This record gives sequence, structure tokens and C-alpha cells, in this order.
Amino acid sequence: MHPSLRTLLLPAIFTLCLVAAEAKPNVLLIYTDDQGSLDLGCYGSTDLQTPHLDALARRGVRFTQMYAPSAICSASRAGLLTGRLPARAGVPGNVSSYKGEAGMPASEHTLAELFAAGGYDTGHVGKWHLGYTPDTMPNGQGFRHSFGHMGGCIDNYSHFFYWNGPNRHDLWQNGEEIWRDGQFFGDLMVDEVKRFVSREREEPFFLYWAINFPHYPMQGTAKWREVYRDLPSPRRQYNTLVSTTDEMIGEVLGQLRTLGLDDDTIVVFQSDHGHSTEERAFFGGGNAGPYRGAKGCLFEGGIRVPSIVSWPGHLPENAVRDQMVVGIDWYPTLADLCELSLPENAALDGKSITAVIESPDNETPHRYLYWQLGSGKNAQWVVRRDEWKLLGNPRDNSKQAPLDPKKDRLYLVNLKRDLSEKKNLAQEEPAILAELEEIRRRYVESLAGND
Repeated sequence: MHPSLRTLLLPAIFTLCLVAAEAKPNVLLIYTDDQGSLDLGCYGSTDLQTPHLDALARRGVRFTQMYAPSAICSASRAGLLTGRLPARAGVPGNVSSYKGEAGMPASEHTLAELFAAGGYDTGHVGKWHLGYTPDTMPNGQGFRHSFGHMGGCIDNYSHFFYWNGPNRHDLWQNGEEIWRDGQFFGDLMVDEVKRFVSREREEPFFLYWAINFPHYPMQGTAKWREVYRDLPSPRRQYNTLVSTTDEMIGEVLGQLRTLGLDDDTIVVFQSDHGHSTEERAFFGGGNAGPYRGAKGCLFEGGIRVPSIVSWPGHLPENAVRDQMVVGIDWYPTLADLCELSLPENAALDGKSITAVIESPDNETPHRYLYWQLGSGKNAQWVVRRDEWKLLGNPRDNSKQAPLDPKKDRLYLVNLKRDLSEKKNLAQEEPAILAELEEIRRRYVESLAGND
């Protein structure tokens, strides 16, 4: 090479190498709604077609002991987006679906704010359910772009919240109400996600896609209704919506491949909690396998959820992890993977699980875990340490076994010996009971001080 040409080219080559070295991955965080513990083919469901998410698991890491931050919608989302116990984030249960009602405090530092500070374009598509005032809606919580509904659920064609009166329309884009009457919300979400990931930009993107399926109403597409027409209810209606969800995700993952972004994008998939047994969900349909419980309670079927992470060429592929982890861990983990600085004095309850993702031999970063659903003396709560789990004020929305309101107010199980949580050992193991009660007492004190 001629010396003068070398002089001209070397700075350009150096600049390109520097840009490549500093390039950060995109992040697509997919959060489904009311999807049961084992409701993917890769989790063993034999009557359910989910080819796209099964393929994602083959390209990444699948967790068998991933726990939701809570067993109810708003609280789970608050934990995911803040990396904190939902009660610490100000959302111990569901927030209002009424316009003008606040939700998660605007002072909470969300994943969107973390990524925006790190130079990312940030987007939200789908369900919000964390507040219905300007400062508690997505654009007030760090998202530059937002499209979806603010309340807990909508009819997927009229986009109205019908579940208690007055009936009210709920579809928004960047804080402005929009109307798409008659258009299937699943298609609208896919179109919006495709537009967002395809947008020309210099910076990487962080997209939170909060899919409102398979939450009721059970409005899957005609294609999947035909596939499952011979299944009994409620599994028929439920499977229709799960496979519709899988197909939607497949369209978006295909778009990433078309754009050449699949190797440059971290994809996280997870359900917000267990399946619903509410009347509007035909009293069930989800598959919790051996686990007791469902949405709204803290037995395993309410909080153990399907979860996958994929980043081809950077994270293990076709791998399974059995360590105990929880949805609040995604905040520090994504910061770790994307080399983002956590906010100063961040009081996170979540811990990075990068080491767990990298190897099945690395231990969980959690000595113990705590859940609290609701507030006051009747709130449900759980302490988990190793194989021991203590439930306070337990409820079983799957109705698999009776609970005595007095004898079972404290319900101690050993998950290694009793995964179905049918035997209360509180009377037989007083030392373990006392130890877990003390852990709970310290959590309650820290929540009262809002550390």
C-alpha cells in the first residue's frame, strides 16, 4: 500500500473498528400475559403448537425455575421494569384501569430510563397497566415511543375495556388516544413492532413488547381456532390464543432476520405469571403440570413461568438452566449484558444472572427470595430459601386441595420432596419455620423503610 494511501485509510479503519467495538446489542423484551407454567412445546406441552418460541429456546437458554415478580399483572410488570420487589416499587397489587388514576410512582427508575441513559431508543408496545396519568403512562416512564392500552385488558377488536362499567375505549399512541375500530389488536402490535425495529437510527433499541395474550378475552385467530376445534373447553380457547401469540412473535423474529439484526439483538421471553382460572378465562385452560396454584396466588403454579433468553454468538444455545432466578433479575442482567451503568444508589432487589446464563454449574445469586401480593395483614407472602418455601395467608386458585384458614395460615413446604405443595410441614419443622419467618420480618422492615 502506498504510504500516502495508508495515511488516509488508517484513521478510517481505526474509527470503524472503534465503532464496532463500542456497538451495543438491541434488546427485545417480550412479556406475555397469564401464560401458564408449562405452556410451550419446549416445556413439554404436547397438545400445543409453539414452533417459533421452541426455536427461540433452541437458539438460547431456557429456564425451568424462573419466577415471576408477582402473581398479578401490575405488580409483576412493576418488578420487571424496576428490578425491585413490586411492593418496594409501590405496586403490591393491581393498579386502576381508569383514566386519570396514577399507578407506579414516577420516581421509580425503569428499564426504559436505564436504556435511554445508555444511548438507546426506547419503545413500548402492548399492555401497560402501570398507571393512567401522563407521568405514570409509558412516555412519562422513559419510553420515547408507546403504542397500546393502559388498562388491564381490552377487547381485541373494539379496543374497549368492558369488564366493569362504564365501557371505555383504551388505545393510545405516545399519550394520544387513537382509534382503530375493527382491527385485530394482535396485528396492530405486530405492525407497530416491525415499524419500530425497522426504523433507521444510529443508536441501538430497547423494545418492551407486553403482549396482552393469552389473557382474556380469548380471541385467537380463525386459523388456530380451526387447528384446535376438537380440543375440549377451556383448553381449546386457551391454546388458540397461545398459538396466535407464538405466530405473532415468529413474524417479528423473522423481521429481525430479514433486517440482519438477529445476531445483534438480545431477545428475552417471559410470562408475567401463571394462567388464569377466572370466569372470563373459562375457569382455566392453562397447564401448570405438577404445580399447585394459578394467577393470583403464590403457589408454584402462580409464579413459576416459562422464560427464554437468546443472543446468538454471545450466549449459550440449546441450553437449560435449573437455578432459582426471578423476573426482577432482568434489570441488572440486561444492564450487565449491554454494559450499561446502573443508576447511582440503585436499591435493586434483582441480581445479575449472567453467570447462571453462562453455565449450569454457577449458583443462583439469591440466598433467598420474597414475594408479597397485596398489602395489610391479609396480604399473601412467600419466603423461599433453597428447597424450603413458606407461604403466609396462602390461597389456591387452582383449588387442587383444601386450605384451612387457621391451620394453614403459615404453610411450609419442601419443594424437593413435595413439588405439588400438598403437605404443610409447619408443625413438623419449627426451626425452619422460625428461620423463614425471621427472613420475612427483615423484608417487611425494609419495605416499611422503603430502602
